Amino acid sequence: MQQILDAILAGDTSAEDYANLELPESYRAATVHKDEVDMFEGLASKDKDPRKSLHVEDVALPELGPGEAIVAVMASAINYNTVWTSIFEPVSTFGFLERYGKMSPLSKRHDLPYHVVGSDLAGVVLKTGLGVHSWKPGDEVVAHCLSVELESPDGHDDTMMDPEQRIWGFETNFGGLAHLALVKSNQLMPKPDHLTWEEAASPGLVNSTAYRQLVSRNGAGMKQGDNVLIWGASGGLGGFATQYALNGGATPVCVVSNEEKAAIARKMGAELIINRSEAGYQFWKDENTQDPKEWRRFGKDIRDLTGGEDVDIVFEHPGRETFGASVFAARKGGTIVTCASTSGYMHQYDNRYLWMNLKRIIGSHFANYRESWEANRLIAKGMIHPTLSKAYSLDEVGQAALDVHQNAHQGKVGILCLAPEEGLGVRNEELRTQHLDQINAFRGV
Repeated sequence: MQQILDAILAGDTSAEDYANLELPESYRAATVHKDEVDMFEGLASKDKDPRKSLHVEDVALPELGPGEAIVAVMASAINYNTVWTSIFEPVSTFGFLERYGKMSPLSKRHDLPYHVVGSDLAGVVLKTGLGVHSWKPGDEVVAHCLSVELESPDGHDDTMMDPEQRIWGFETNFGGLAHLALVKSNQLMPKPDHLTWEEAASPGLVNSTAYRQLVSRNGAGMKQGDNVLIWGASGGLGGFATQYALNGGATPVCVVSNEEKAAIARKMGAELIINRSEAGYQFWKDENTQDPKEWRRFGKDIRDLTGGEDVDIVFEHPGRETFGASVFAARKGGTIVTCASTSGYMHQYDNRYLWMNLKRIIGSHFANYRESWEANRLIAKGMIHPTLSKAYSLDEVGQAALDVHQNAHQGKVGILCLAPEEGLGVRNEELRTQHLDQINAFRGV
């Protein structure tokens, strides 16, 4: 691996030189093990510790297939799907790998007793398979996490509708929390030149998810003048939603959990902020009963900020804890768009507020290649900025996942893979200087 790293750090290695690099038979990767899926049985979710289940070890390099690429991973990042994989919730991801393995002889590679995790990367293409013409060895890239087969007509209008659509590194093997990764060539996008490796790795999943969920016609279709309620507005996902609202002529109403996160939202340009800790909302009276009085108090607090207007769109991802309040808070004819359930999957809400007020609930899951490409293009142009708050080494991946699991982070948590230190990989210093304040917003710099 040192020869590969030296070639990347040299900065002037040719495509031919990259193509002539010898790939190792094995590489370092963060994995979970199939024989440990029951290790947390009987524990509450909050007590499950990713440091115990995530292993950093050598694994065999997979065979390169048609339409695929091997990428040297300089940096990656932690997403909630990595946390879910590491605590084996809501199900073990080995079920995904087993089903994928039955699809074809090539997909059988993914069905292993270990799962290389991670759905983000920034790095350098080392080798491409048959049929790959748009990418060559030496290309600096980021990857989005949509893995799709496209053998069904259902996927050709919106690839997220393909029946064989999967999230790479979560529902497939050979993910990005590793020194090398196996991706489909149609996952690749150009690395933004003004970002470091770790900054460039951090937007992939959450930036594309936020774009589809909020901006795309496949999601909420946000327009100028909309009021947008954003839960976790300084987090990895919510931070991008806040930026899209501000850039798109909408008004974000940012919900955060403490004053430090409120300060980040203000630094991004948001003005309407609700600090949940100060407000002390108790949306649930007990485990089974919600409190509509608290929904109404929440709605009043929103209207006090907006000048009496309810929100047009609710950007939902906490799930069970907040969903009842979200349905209530949306205006008549408004939209609740949801992409996750980090506080629980079984949602409850009062359907009278939905049906009698003509509201809509839209499910949104990641993004298609076009949406991901556009979201990455906006990063590359300096119009949207990464939300990286901290970077760990690959050996510290368990602690990084624990931080996200316990919500002890702000923005995205990055992982240095092959990159020996932070700050490497910037190719456009002029553009970086123009946007340095925004790039550093989540890091408290």
